[in-house]
Amino acid sequence: MKHKKQIYWISLALAFALIAGLAFPAANVNAAKKTKEKKDQKVLVVYFSATGTTKGAAKKIKKATNGKLFQIKAADPYTDEDLSYDNDDCRANTEQKDGSIRPKMKGSVKNIQDYDVIFLGYPIWWGKEPMIIRTFLESHHVKGKKIVPFCTSGGSGISGSMKGIRTAAKGAKVVKGKDLTDASRKSVKSWALGKVK
Repeated sequence: MKHKKQIYWISLALAFALIAGLAFPAANVNAAKKTKEKKDQKVLVVYFSATGTTKGAAKKIKKATNGKLFQIKAADPYTDEDLSYDNDDCRANTEQKDGSIRPKMKGSVKNIQDYDVIFLGYPIWWGKEPMIIRTFLESHHVKGKKIVPFCTSGGSGISGSMKGIRTAAKGAKVVKGKDLTDASRKSVKSWALGKVK
């Protein structure tokens, strides 16, 4: 009788071990899969830079995230006269005041569907994003994408541009943006990696 009890308890222990062995590895596989999915998020860094300042910030993000870089270029490039802050009738001022003008872009992102996270950078013009940023958002299918705005500014900050970005990026998840003017490579890396998680 004692021998039979020992066999019973040993069999029971083996059964529990087998069940645990089947269950926990599956859980571990699922956890590993989720971690891999996060790590495998594809990043696109899109930027418009009239003077080169925003380009510098975009390159820092690209290096931090190992993302793909895409520069928004106007089909009709902006000249110094177009960007003259002292001239109320300059091209950029006219576009910003109107709000409905959509400057034509040169080229587009052909495979935007392949990306999960889009960092979107621009200078602040008269308190908000340049209208060519809306051209980009309205001419690309960004539904379901996570869009992370960033800007460079002479003092206005990014808050005045967020409404326009959210309106133009239909169906996308637009998260809180950041002004990266004069931001160090280290601080940009920390911020950018936090947005990819």
